[in-house]
Parts: sequence; structure tokens; C-alpha cells
Amino acid sequence: MSTLAAAIRNHFVAPPYVEAKASFYRSPRDIFAQTIDLLLGVTPGISVAIIVVTCFFSWGRAALAASPDPTTDATSTAGPGAAAIPAAQPTSSATEKGANGPSQIWNWHVQNTDIGQGDPGFAAKYSGPQSLSGKGEVQETVTLDLFAGVRLWRGAEAHVDGLMWQGFGLSKTLGIEAFPNGDAYKIGTETPYFQFARLFIRQTIGLGGEQEAVPDDQLTLAGKQDISRMTFTIGRFSPLDIFDHNTYAQDPHTQFMNWAMVGNLTWDYSADPVGYTTGIAVELNQPKWALRYGFFQMPRVQNSFTADDQFLMWRPSGATGSAGADGPFLRAWGMVVEFERRYSVNAHPAAIRFLAWLNEADMASNHAATAIVLAKGPGADISAAQAYRYKYGFGLNWEQEVAENAGLFSRLGWNDGHEQAWTYSDANWTASLGVSVKGDRWQRPGDTFGLAGIVSGASRSNQKFLEAGGLGILAGDGALTYGCEKAVEAYYDFPIWEPAHVAVDYQFISNPAFNRDRGPVSVFGLRLHWEL
Repeated sequence: MSTLAAAIRNHFVAPPYVEAKASFYRSPRDIFAQTIDLLLGVTPGISVAIIVVTCFFSWGRAALAASPDPTTDATSTAGPGAAAIPAAQPTSSATEKGANGPSQIWNWHVQNTDIGQGDPGFAAKYSGPQSLSGKGEVQETVTLDLFAGVRLWRGAEAHVDGLMWQGFGLSKTLGIEAFPNGDAYKIGTETPYFQFARLFIRQTIGLGGEQEAVPDDQLTLAGKQDISRMTFTIGRFSPLDIFDHNTYAQDPHTQFMNWAMVGNLTWDYSADPVGYTTGIAVELNQPKWALRYGFFQMPRVQNSFTADDQFLMWRPSGATGSAGADGPFLRAWGMVVEFERRYSVNAHPAAIRFLAWLNEADMASNHAATAIVLAKGPGADISAAQAYRYKYGFGLNWEQEVAENAGLFSRLGWNDGHEQAWTYSDANWTASLGVSVKGDRWQRPGDTFGLAGIVSGASRSNQKFLEAGGLGILAGDGALTYGCEKAVEAYYDFPIWEPAHVAVDYQFISNPAFNRDRGPVSVFGLRLHWEL
């Protein structure tokens, strides 16, 4: 820990990447080992799976060479200023010269994020089976991704993401709706799990006109693409890879850590407990707007693994729980539509996105489930209240650059609240507002400061269910004195050596899981992230 502390001190007393790089640079293997041993103190002897992916790019290169124009690339995942972002110079990849410059044939990237969080305890009049512990605790999570992409034919790419995760969120990721750790999956583990989180093909069809650069990134190959284009994505990925993007609040590895900053808290998007499922997305992009549609398979059981996980996930022998299954194809699904409008104010880019979604699954009615719990007591089997029902909602996502390297953002969300949540959170309405500022303003261009507030609540039928002792996805105190949950997050992220960043994070949560009889609670966090 002394080495890490010295690196942090040197960052603030010396120009970044000068003394720190010379004194503290390590190979990726050493960085990962120090991450485990020094930052989080993970038990020695736990082996971390290192994923080896072989890219058969020879055929892809031949197919690309046969194409008259190899510059068409996949859709960018950047924000409203995407067209102005220059293509990064390809690294760790093969490139081929086209008529308009280099276009990557394949690439690979790796990222590791380690988060430690703890709280000192808080007052609670009572606790239930899914409450945040009031005694205070410290937990950590570790994620490791190896990404690989290969160009298949003109405009087509295949991408794979091998994910390893280990650790737990506070109280096994229970008791807070705006949960403070975006890497705290709903299935925690002491021994590492491995899965192919993403495995998809993306086909982009250019519609002509001006082009924009696509960066070399974890899920994109560098090149150029028409600004006016159609993009089709099919396979296994996260709905958040395509929808509800926000330049300032999207990635818990490098930005805010709270779930409400990663995606709209009321969008019960189709996914397994780690956030991925099989689906298809279609996007139409134009210079000032975009329209997107997605259809995704829903797990058969609430908050459980999907059918894909049976053969795309490795779990240690003896691991408990179902390997997962999808519901009937025509009865268990999630659909989403998003319209994005990009604009600028005094040359500062901005975007507003309207989201509408509709799910069908074997969900319990809150009203019927409450009657069962009142008659039979907390913990009663509520399967008799289940039937294939629809659930719908809306979201609004806004971002505005207000000055160079500084921006505001907000998310609003609402769902009908008559049925149980199936895959994400128990919130039925939410609102957030935040600011993100780069360190250029205080001569530290690699640093970022963020501050955001979140408020969320439950529908009346959901309140009655929780008051009776019902269990949601994250909530379940055995009783409830209702109050909307409020959270504030502040973080400061800074580089300590060239490939690695550290962030210090503080979150304050009032009325956790909508309960005024518990809390408030302060959560302190430390994050180490590196990527190549």
C-alpha cells in the first residue's frame, strides 16, 4: 500500500506521467497482481482466470481486401460530439490501407477494475432478509475483461468480451435501489466466475454523404463510416451498449459508480444478473438525430441467468443456483425504442434522448402478491400471483456541455409500477442531475471531478407490497415506512501511471430502499482501473 500511496502523492506534487511513470510503471501482469494484493487485499491463492481469445483474422483480411471500400465501420458509441472525435491510431491491432486511410482488421483490449467500498454502520429500527446491514462492512469487487474484434466483410465486425468477476456488493447487493457500485452484480462470488459477456456481429450500411472517424476502442475497430447509416447488431450484449448513453455518466469503471448513473433506474431492461442477454438492435443515424430499436430475450425466472449462460459461463464446481433459462420466445421479452436529437448551444454540443420500453414476462401483480403476503406472512410463496403480463415505462436522458471540458447531465424515468420488477431495480420513478468537470481547469488534464444527486421512489402498489413484508429485487426490510430514496455521489478520478487511474468516491444515501426507518448511510469507495 505504501507504493500506491507514494504514487498518489507524487501525482499531486509532480507533473503527471513524468516521475510517476519512471518510478511506478509496471507490466500489465504486475499491475493486476498489485491491484489484487495491495488495493483490495483479496485472499492470496485465488487464481484469476486470464482469458485467451484467438482471432482468426486472415479470412477477414482477405474479405476486406476484396471489398472496393474498406473504410465503412461500425457505429460509434461516443456522445453528441462523435463526428468531431479523430480516429485513434490503431494499437495492438492489424491495419490495412484503404482509399481514405487506415482501417483496422482486428484489435484487442483489456481492462481491470477493482472497487473497495465500505460504510461505518447506521441506525435502523428493524432489518429484513434483503436489508442493507446496519452494522457496517467493507466489500470489494474485481472485474477483468478481454475484448477482441475482427472485421468480417465490408461494414461487418464481430466482437467478443470475456469477463471475469469476483466479489460482492455491500450486503450482497441488497438494501439500496440506487446501488453505489456499478460492478456489484446481483450474483456475487468468492471464487471467480467467467463468462462470454458479449458475443455479437455488427453490420453497418452506409447511406452516403459525409463520413466520421471511428476510434479504436473496446467494441469498435478504427476506421471511417458514413454519418448517415443503418446499423444492425445481433448476438449477446447489454441493452446499455446501444441505448441510454450519456457522455458524462455511463461507465462505472471510469466515471460515476452508482447504478443510477450507469442507466435509467426505472428501465427494467432485459438481462441476466450481470447485465447481458441475447437480442437484436437496429439503428438509423443521421447528422442531427438517431432512431434505435431493440428486441431482447428475458430470463424465465426473476433476476436469474439466461439460457445462454448455460454454455457461455463457467462457474466453480458446487456453485449454487440455476444455470438459467429463457422464457418462451413470444412471451418473455423486452422491447425498447429510443430517439436521440443532437444540437448545440453557443457551439457547445448537447443531446436529448427519449426512451420508451415494453416488457412481457411471468410477473407477479403487486396487488395480488400483497394479498398473499398479508394472508400467509412475509416470505410467502407468491407464484400464484404470477402471470404473463406487460410492463412499460419511459425515460429522458439529457447532456449539455456548458464550457470546454465541463458538462451537465440528467436522467428522468417512470414505469407503470403495477407489476414486480424483473431484472434491474424496484424503482418506479427517478430523477437525477449532475455535473462532470475535467481537470484542465486546474492544470491536471487527466483528472475528472463529478457530482450528482439522485431521487427515486415506488408506486403506491409497490409500497403496499413492501409494507406487507414482500421482497423485491433489491428491497425487502420486512416492513416499510415509506420515503423516497435520495442519494448523492461525488468522485475524483486521476491517473497514477500511464495506463492506470485511481478514484476516490463518496456517496450519501437517505431512506435506503424507500425506508425512513433506516439510515441514512455514508458509503466510502476507492477504485483502481487500468486498461490497454
